[in-house]
Amino acid sequence: MNVEVHVEIVGVLLLGLGYLALLFGCGFAVERGWVPVRITRHPIVYTLALGVYASAWAIYGSVEMAAHAGFGYLAYYLGAAGAFLLAPVLLVPIQRITRTYQLTSLADLFAFRFRSRWAGTLVTIVSLLAVLPLLGIQVQTLSEAINILTASQAGGSVALLFCAVIAAFAVIFGARHSQTHGSHDTLLSAIAFESIVKLLAMLGLGAVALWMVFDGPGDMQLWLEGPGAILQQQTPQLDPAQWRTLLLLFFAAAFMMPHLFHISFAESLSRHTLLQASWALPLFLLLMALPVPLIWWAAQSVNPDIPIAAYAAYLMTEHWWVGALAFIGGLAAASGTMIMIALALSGMVLNHIVLVARPPEARSDLYGWLLWLRRGLVVAVIIGGWLFYQWVGRYHGLIGLGLAAFVGMAQCLPGMLALLYWPSANRKGMIVGLIAGVVVWLWGLWLPLMFSLPVPTLPFTPFTPANAPVWYNVTLLSLAVNILLLIVISLFTRISEGEQSAAEACSVDAVIRSKRFPLEAATASDFANHLAQALGDEAAQREVARALKALNLTPQERRPYALRRLRDRIQANLSGLMGPSVARDIVDRYLPYRHDDAPETDDIHFVESRLEAYRSRLTGLARELDGLRRHHRQTLAYLPVGLCVLGDDDELLMWNQALSQLSGISGESVIGSRRDSLPAPWPSLLGSVLDATPGPLYKQAVTLHGKDYFLTLHKAILSGHDSRGGSVILIEDHTEMKWLEDELVHAARLASIGQLAAGVAHEIGNPITGISSLAQNLRYDTNDPVLLETADQIQQLTQRVTKIVNSLVGFAHGGRQTVPLPASPVALASISEDALHLIHLARSGEDVTLTNEIPDDLVVRGDAQRLTQVMVNLLSNARDACDQEGDVHISAGRHQQLAWWRITDNGQGIDPRVRDHLFEPFTTTKPAGEGTGLGLSLAYQIINEHQGKIEVASPPPGQPRGTAITLWLPLYQQDDQPAHAQDSDC
Repeated sequence: MNVEVHVEIVGVLLLGLGYLALLFGCGFAVERGWVPVRITRHPIVYTLALGVYASAWAIYGSVEMAAHAGFGYLAYYLGAAGAFLLAPVLLVPIQRITRTYQLTSLADLFAFRFRSRWAGTLVTIVSLLAVLPLLGIQVQTLSEAINILTASQAGGSVALLFCAVIAAFAVIFGARHSQTHGSHDTLLSAIAFESIVKLLAMLGLGAVALWMVFDGPGDMQLWLEGPGAILQQQTPQLDPAQWRTLLLLFFAAAFMMPHLFHISFAESLSRHTLLQASWALPLFLLLMALPVPLIWWAAQSVNPDIPIAAYAAYLMTEHWWVGALAFIGGLAAASGTMIMIALALSGMVLNHIVLVARPPEARSDLYGWLLWLRRGLVVAVIIGGWLFYQWVGRYHGLIGLGLAAFVGMAQCLPGMLALLYWPSANRKGMIVGLIAGVVVWLWGLWLPLMFSLPVPTLPFTPFTPANAPVWYNVTLLSLAVNILLLIVISLFTRISEGEQSAAEACSVDAVIRSKRFPLEAATASDFANHLAQALGDEAAQREVARALKALNLTPQERRPYALRRLRDRIQANLSGLMGPSVARDIVDRYLPYRHDDAPETDDIHFVESRLEAYRSRLTGLARELDGLRRHHRQTLAYLPVGLCVLGDDDELLMWNQALSQLSGISGESVIGSRRDSLPAPWPSLLGSVLDATPGPLYKQAVTLHGKDYFLTLHKAILSGHDSRGGSVILIEDHTEMKWLEDELVHAARLASIGQLAAGVAHEIGNPITGISSLAQNLRYDTNDPVLLETADQIQQLTQRVTKIVNSLVGFAHGGRQTVPLPASPVALASISEDALHLIHLARSGEDVTLTNEIPDDLVVRGDAQRLTQVMVNLLSNARDACDQEGDVHISAGRHQQLAWWRITDNGQGIDPRVRDHLFEPFTTTKPAGEGTGLGLSLAYQIINEHQGKIEVASPPPGQPRGTAITLWLPLYQQDDQPAHAQDSDC
């Protein structure tokens, strides 16, 4: 019984526009954050978005295929499932390449791999011609469904209205921004929503067929064994060879159709998500495929003579809502496919046809110009699909249109496989093979769609079965010619260097070997000035800033390695914006390399970084070799001796941790820079060892972060057949060794001086004793006051000489104290006056003013004679340091249980070179013969014996010059016990 459901045009319009309004609502809800991010970015959303593969063909074409080929309709689902089941070896490598180099379409990928803008343009044209029949299917199913529901011929006009709304949705949610790369959560969520709608529609139609048309599985089985058996026997069956060919066509379409390539690889989705889709998408397609035979059998049970098998769902029952369900499912499938095809194809046409024909100029609003061009192309693609239906598609069935599209897209499959797995394939072989295959396809399938032509005569058809369909012969011949020419021409022609480099980047197990060339641009900030000539100031600044942020670099970056990476990143970003061909032309022209006479070498640091990124993907021997590489790398990095590696072009390739600690320069900040750009003193230091004759440079004196170091440098030249050249430099820190050697020499000198001091003390002791005795006898030989005063002074000076001799003896015996702890009360004012009196005995320095401002009541615990010796030494040094009419000031005071005793001068100050070892023996800045360098050493020893300390300030706080030496001594307390030991002479 023929069942026709008549629905008014207004009702269909309301139904279709209501669904599209719901789709808009879904998009706005996601965009405004009403739907949680954990839902919109869930892997299931991505899998459902991939369900856009199930276009209107899945709703209508599969039913028509089941009517003409039986279970051959499953090839549409099994081919796509096979492609995603092979995701680890097929889809994941493609995703890696597209994400690394910002490739958003199949044309981008071909143009990048084969280094030819014509390759991208050719693939774009092929994709455009192949997709037009697929777009025609979407519009045709909408139009025919409307005609059936309304029993009129208004389907074409209503379909045009729906196309306009769909185009508006694509522009609003898919072409709002100029960037074609990146994740579009709103768009993916909307497409996922449509996949749910069409899946529920198909399952609902299957349930209607099984439980409403039939009375369940048992009743359906009875029909199949009874009246339906004859009908099934009359259904043609696919030849096994044709079945395999269909599987190949749908396998290629699943990831090479523009819209499917865009969703699979252009969206920023993780590798893990793609691997999850490798099993989830086949499950989705299985659920979509199950209702197809049920719908067809149910329609046959109602009316064995169905005029148009594709729309059997509308004829299996009289209920109006069944037709509405089928219409909504078809609209969801068609709209999602049209949206994604328009977005994907508009980007391809813009990048590989429009921009190639008219390269971008230095526009003030480059992004806006590109955005409006893309929006216009989106609308043009969708309207183009409607025009194709009006002029061509309405006169052909879904199977004819679909196979024409799938065979055309399959012409890119040989190039894709060569791109991934055959590095020796070149653009000449790919382009010639593709053109030849496309010509066969156009002649055999596409042109007969456009014109009423007889079945074309194809060569080699006698070798195929006599009853083989045209699509089968065209597929075999076109792919055979394509593959043969690709292989033969690639084998007998040379591959260019650019293709070889790109082939290494695209090969599954290869890592691209970047060359170490310097750039014309000296700093990162120069990039924007160069690019502004092509992109305009605003776009150039924006692209450079974006690349700097991605690489975590600053505009002041000067390292050649960092500049090369910045150039690569800018090219990748521009590739996502305007295609790899135009991007490469712009970068090569405005950011060129400087090709010097130096031989080109591999960028070792870049290769190392890529190997680190691919570590988890290495297996077998490659993984073992990488482990060995890492072991050797860590050995050098953690070597306790400084190590750096320089290329023949003076570019720094390695700077290990020990050298980072020694120099205070991190390896990350200097690796990839030139030797002459390193902080001082490293350029001259490394240059000296590179220019030196074979052999190390011993104990080179350098100043690093304010300290003196002595470094020994060793050099090794890297040469040999397998070497990439360069030099290895080892830097040993011999500062401590130099200090120990100096200390050893100093100790030897002290030992000899000590022995001399002991002898001098012995020889001086006897005459001094005699002088002291004579001075004492002089007191009894005269009553002259002047002579008696002179005798007292001689006696005091001989006692001082005795103290000095005792100090020399103590020094000769290793600094052991020869006197007990001094504990007598000593007035600092009295000692200062005695020291000033002794200083005045010397006739030098009479033009220096000496001032004593010490209070009389300040008494310390100590030895008056030894403290006088200290003060004489300090006053003598202060006087010698002053210029004419200089001032030396003596002051003192109390602080808690200590007294401070300070000598301040306004002289030249202390030489910084001797400040750190001022109190070491034989330290002096006086000319030879004017100072022994023992005065301050003995003063330090005496103050230490008094349990005091010495502080030096040069210049004093608040003074521009001069020196202040402060002595801290314990105050004398009344209950202190007097010392019982007497000073002894030598």
